[in-house]
Amino acid sequence: MAHPSNPDFHIKEPGTRASSSDLWFFSYLPWSLYNGLSTPLIPLLAIALYHSDSPLIIAAVVAASTLTEVPFTIFWGNISDRIRHRKYFVVLSFLATGIVLIAMPFAPNLNDFLLLNVLEGICSSASTPIGTVLLLETRRKQWWARDVGVFGLVSGLGTAAGLALGGLWLTGAATLDAQVFNVVFAMQFLVLLSGALAFASGLTANAWIEEPESYLDRDAVEADIRIHRGVIERIRGFRKRVLNVLDLAKGEEIPLTFMEWLLFISLLLESFGSQTFYGTFIYYLTAASGAALGQNMVFFVFLASAVASTALFYHSGIAVERYSPKYIFIESLLARAFLIPVFLFAGVYFAGDSSHMAIVMMGLNGAMGLLFAFSSTASTLFLLRLMRGSENKGKALGIYNAVVGFGGLAGTIFGGWIYSTYNSTIAYLVATGIIVVGAVLLLPIPLRMTPYRHRHMPMKPVETPAKQPAKPTLRPWEV
Repeated sequence: MAHPSNPDFHIKEPGTRASSSDLWFFSYLPWSLYNGLSTPLIPLLAIALYHSDSPLIIAAVVAASTLTEVPFTIFWGNISDRIRHRKYFVVLSFLATGIVLIAMPFAPNLNDFLLLNVLEGICSSASTPIGTVLLLETRRKQWWARDVGVFGLVSGLGTAAGLALGGLWLTGAATLDAQVFNVVFAMQFLVLLSGALAFASGLTANAWIEEPESYLDRDAVEADIRIHRGVIERIRGFRKRVLNVLDLAKGEEIPLTFMEWLLFISLLLESFGSQTFYGTFIYYLTAASGAALGQNMVFFVFLASAVASTALFYHSGIAVERYSPKYIFIESLLARAFLIPVFLFAGVYFAGDSSHMAIVMMGLNGAMGLLFAFSSTASTLFLLRLMRGSENKGKALGIYNAVVGFGGLAGTIFGGWIYSTYNSTIAYLVATGIIVVGAVLLLPIPLRMTPYRHRHMPMKPVETPAKQPAKPTLRPWEV
């Protein structure tokens, strides 16, 4: 049937298969568990298997999948639009990623490990943008906000559960006899488990998802619903938004004003500086010259960030809408820049005290996750209010995603180089300075105080007060 507010958008009535309910959302639950497990696991396994004691090598591992995730997220989305199929892109993405992960623990050397990491990025990059558009194409438009919220909640809870599972598994493995079941074998098993989870997502997606009868333009969708995935500061650098709409093969260029250019430069610096810190963060947590934590505690440090950002995701949106996206964005950036040197101070102050070190690192990274929830929401809304013309907003958000992705990739490599060449203190102070410069560039940019409203969103009618009947003039004897 046709949607009542848009006759060109046809909706399949629910009840024919499980995909018409919320059940198919849960095909993404094993996938989210894999995301949580693999985020710290792949760099940790590279350190353990190949004795990679160089921050630059670890940064290369972190950046390997990012190098392909950024362009291939765009590529798979565009191919899906042209072929007019959604389901099998998602299913094949899950299955192919599972196969690559199962092969990863058996890579004979670091070069092959990096190659498999690149292939994992290529295979996994199709699932998120296409899956979310598929969700929108099979659901009523008035349910989009609720369904995307459920979809994001499933993703966030799965990611947090994966991190918790990895931490508990390695904690248990550390208590066993190393000659029988060592930590390296335990991490290899977790990678195999990640592959099995991705494969399970492919099988359930094939059973529960059905191909939509009509298709949406991703540019229009992104402009209509602003979605952020403020779940976890992904160590591999590219923070996947639920939609990525940048299409490099079609459409006219957006004529950007000076202030709009300034905002994108600020976003580039923010992403670059953040990943200068986070690109080598796992190395810092495990290195003897850093926090010197065990592999199991690394999972719990990232779990704190995931839980904080997931819990604050909804409330951060309310706060940003109620107050100023510009100043919340600036304040969250400055707070994050302030916390980075605190990580360095804690690494020195609590050296030799592993229990207190772990608690402090969890608290600090939890605070970073909380600030990320605010900065992610505020930056997107700030951009939407700044851009003039609703037809440009979808393209602008696509550029936003590309700037953040490529800035994070460059920051990861730069952070690994400067950490290897000098030390963690120099690297993290440079990261702090870059983020501060990005925040300062935001100050002269004006904020449009009118909330973002899509061109198809009806204006609320202005209610005029009803005229009161005139009181009759009373004669003196009638008083």
